[in-house]
Amino acid sequence: MTENLRPSGAHSTDQDPTSYPYASPHGTAYAGAAGGYPPPPPYAPTNRRKAKRPVALLAAVAIAAGVIGGGTATLVGQLNGQNSAATGSGGAVNGTTVSQSSKGTVAGVAEAVSPAIVEIGAASSAGKSTGSGVVITEDGEIVTNNHVISGAQQIQVTLSTGRTYTADVMGTDPDKDLALIKLRDASGLKTATLGDSSKVKVGEEVVAIGSPEGLTGTVTSGIVSALDRDVTVAKDDSGSSGGSGQGRGRQGGGQEWPFEFGGQQFNGDTGEETTTYKALQTDASLNPGNSGGALINMDGEIIGINSAMYSPSSSSAGSGSSAGSVGLGFAIPVNTLKADLDTLRAGNGS
Repeated sequence: MTENLRPSGAHSTDQDPTSYPYASPHGTAYAGAAGGYPPPPPYAPTNRRKAKRPVALLAAVAIAAGVIGGGTATLVGQLNGQNSAATGSGGAVNGTTVSQSSKGTVAGVAEAVSPAIVEIGAASSAGKSTGSGVVITEDGEIVTNNHVISGAQQIQVTLSTGRTYTADVMGTDPDKDLALIKLRDASGLKTATLGDSSKVKVGEEVVAIGSPEGLTGTVTSGIVSALDRDVTVAKDDSGSSGGSGQGRGRQGGGQEWPFEFGGQQFNGDTGEETTTYKALQTDASLNPGNSGGALINMDGEIIGINSAMYSPSSSSAGSGSSAGSVGLGFAIPVNTLKADLDTLRAGNGS
């Protein structure tokens, strides 16, 4: 017999493989003899299961981040696309436009349209009056009310910049209370965009810009109160005291432009020669001097030419001052103006 000289616990290649078998990382089996301690397994099963959870969680977070990131990129792309389109089309639009960021706000409309609204000073033998006008061409064609310039011997126009021009009458239409004047030696002026009054609805927000009491560029706002109001006004300045029109009488103490509505006369006697037109009614504040100015929708388009307002104190006996707007103002629809432009340019009235 051959004697076994190995010390206790030594490894043997011929030992029973069922005694404490453990697999090494390199595929070698360890067998522990009595009193020996086998090496611990390199990876416990419980630890492997726990490790998978944070990995799965991280994967889910990564997927969610990818979805959110993709949505954000799409949104940014859409916004950039809108801005590019707005910028690209801006140069092709005639007249004033409201910027996208200010669209639908009174401030945005005022900023865009105010440069195209002017103050008109008309002087006649009866005195002076102040009204407003709307620039429609770069070389100085301006729309206003006929009663603002009727009988005027000299017309001075002041832009929003403060620059003053002399103007000549191109044509008048007393039946529609419209007039067209043109500045001398003007060019490169800011112009207004004429809208479509047939699309106007009751309750829509509007902005009025004019020169009440000579305060150039005054902005007020309100809504469209009614459509197709039958408003009757004098054909010329014969119905107003001192020929002051709806401007503030600088001499002679004139009063507001008189008109009739609902069978009653307001702001004085309209006289014998009158005309009636369909008007937009608004509660935007109009005061003496707003005549001929603009009534504007929230897209910055002219929808009417302001023409008459009710002042309760003007009919009071001995009253020497006006009470101002009480929310009853009227404007000639812009479609009436557009249909009449060729006639006005030709110097003919209806």
